[in-house]
Amino acid sequence: MRVLVVEDTAELARQLKQRLEGEGYAVDTAADGEEGRFLGETEPYDAVILDLGLPKIDGLTVLRSWRRAGVAVPVLILTARDAWNEKVQGIDAGADDYLAKPFSMEELLARIRALIRRAKGHASAEIACGPVVLDTRTGRVTVDGQPVELTAFEYRVLSYLMHRKGQVVSRTELTEHVYAQDFDRDSNTIEVFVGRLRRKLGVDVIRTVRGLGYRADEP
Repeated sequence: MRVLVVEDTAELARQLKQRLEGEGYAVDTAADGEEGRFLGETEPYDAVILDLGLPKIDGLTVLRSWRRAGVAVPVLILTARDAWNEKVQGIDAGADDYLAKPFSMEELLARIRALIRRAKGHASAEIACGPVVLDTRTGRVTVDGQPVELTAFEYRVLSYLMHRKGQVVSRTELTEHVYAQDFDRDSNTIEVFVGRLRRKLGVDVIRTVRGLGYRADEP
């Protein structure tokens, strides 16, 4: 899963990026509204954290621009604690949720998980595919109740496929959603990660759809 953080306070942006990466996300950051608007319109994200008080272009303008352009990515806006009008304007502009500063990092992570789950059509924090269960709250993966140790990139690949369970996902799409923008992307490595996942899981839940990509499905 890939997240964009648009935040002009350097230390907060650093903390968000570090924590999100620690939770298994690929993370891009933008320090102003101009860069944030460009990334949101040109790169595929699974969720966006958007501060409203941004230099160059304010967050509400950025959000309205995305929605006019048909960018439907789930957006969590960050507002000042007492600025209830910002919250209302943000929701009306197309935000999916909001969080007032200062906030708990755990609450932000929970809200991002929920936004992504709902966008992919999942109601529960646990996503099951046959005997394979992925707990989005803890990043824990089990097969028949037994934990499976995965690397960060293996987890990202499995998480994206399971969030899109039953749907064919191309190698290009997977590449775009498991790597951040500044990473040296190589779609060929996706095949390597899929091979490792199959060996570690030991069950046939990741199917190759010849010429199209991969699909997570019941064994």
